[in-house]
Amino acid sequence: MAQRAAEYLKADLRQLRLITCHLGNGASVCAVEYGRSVETSMGMTPLEGLVMGTRSGDLDPGILLYLMEKENLDRKGLDALLNRQSGLQGLSGVGNDMRDIVERAAEGDEACRLAIHVFAHRLRKYIGAYAAVMGGVDAIIFTGGIGENSAIIRHRASQRLDFLGASLDEDMNRDLDVTPNQPIEDISASHSRCKILVVATDEQYAIAQQTSKLIEERYKVNTVPPIPIAVSARHIHLCQATVDKLFGVGYQLTEYRPLSQPGQFACNEKLTLVGPKNRIENVRILGPVRDKDQVEISRTDEFFLGIDAPIRESGHVENSPGITLLAENGNKLDIKEGVICAWRHIHMTPEDAEIFGVQDRDVVEIRVENEERGLTFGNVLIRISPKFKLEMHIDTDEANAAELNPGAVGALMDTEASGHLVKRKTQYDKV
Repeated sequence: MAQRAAEYLKADLRQLRLITCHLGNGASVCAVEYGRSVETSMGMTPLEGLVMGTRSGDLDPGILLYLMEKENLDRKGLDALLNRQSGLQGLSGVGNDMRDIVERAAEGDEACRLAIHVFAHRLRKYIGAYAAVMGGVDAIIFTGGIGENSAIIRHRASQRLDFLGASLDEDMNRDLDVTPNQPIEDISASHSRCKILVVATDEQYAIAQQTSKLIEERYKVNTVPPIPIAVSARHIHLCQATVDKLFGVGYQLTEYRPLSQPGQFACNEKLTLVGPKNRIENVRILGPVRDKDQVEISRTDEFFLGIDAPIRESGHVENSPGITLLAENGNKLDIKEGVICAWRHIHMTPEDAEIFGVQDRDVVEIRVENEERGLTFGNVLIRISPKFKLEMHIDTDEANAAELNPGAVGALMDTEASGHLVKRKTQYDKV
């Protein structure tokens, strides 16, 4: 759904924040932030999340204890109740087909009206929550049997979303008819900043795509060449305007030593990071200057400083927390956003990519071997450029987990380790 929406909007999936609402007898909501699924309403089982055809969705755990005691239900009884006798069927008393429920509600059936209200309320609640998780949303997508065919549910779910910039065109919503020839429709009002889309689901096609890739051996194991691994310690990237404010107008960062990636260098200049809870001193600036301020820290640093930094690809700092930067000269500056935990990634040239059989922004798994124990890093982003040198970058927490000992202190530290690409998975496949 996310890929189709991006193609329809003529936008890069990695630049979009999407909420996909798959509504049918089974139902779930997914938050797709810049090409990555970061939240989904289903949990360990499909019982969590939205009200579904016969499943309850979210419940206070205390209800289970109450039912066991008052209704004398054992585990099997609870399982049957929550999975096969709840949801729309339990609320309406007429079954799990939304079409029947809508028809009965129009005739005055209060139980059916309640079922529709609860279903739409829970869906709207998740949309708002996921917009908050991502710091906004560019498009809301409806799909599945109910999502594609129920104008009433789309109308109710889209109510009160003006604060997100999402406004429904009621005429287009009522007249909608997605077909194989027109599998995606925009039903948002012309002034709506956030698009509201309806996309025809095609799960069989998605399964066929995955099967085809297996047949084509597109997940073939790559064992050579080994990929050097470097540990990226906490560091800072600054734009020239911020350099001017901290060190003086026209100040130029000075090189301490070159880094492994061509054209990049560690600077002599250092700053103190001041968070709500603690501060970290002597954090090195990396050059050259960039067009955005960016502070890259580890999860350990995040908790120590007392901030909530998202895992992001370098350069994607929108809606990330800010922090106070303190220079040795006493100058201080509060940046409004820019603190992230860097998405583990591999730099490589186009020639390297040809050898490994990957493309830019693919997501892979990397196996790291050492004398003590091996470790596989999943969700590793591929970044390809003629300017890059083959190298995997992980942060200090990840290096500790893999028992890699850099042995030196700096912004980027070489290790004795190397990794092997063991599985390729495109970013679009993952979503």
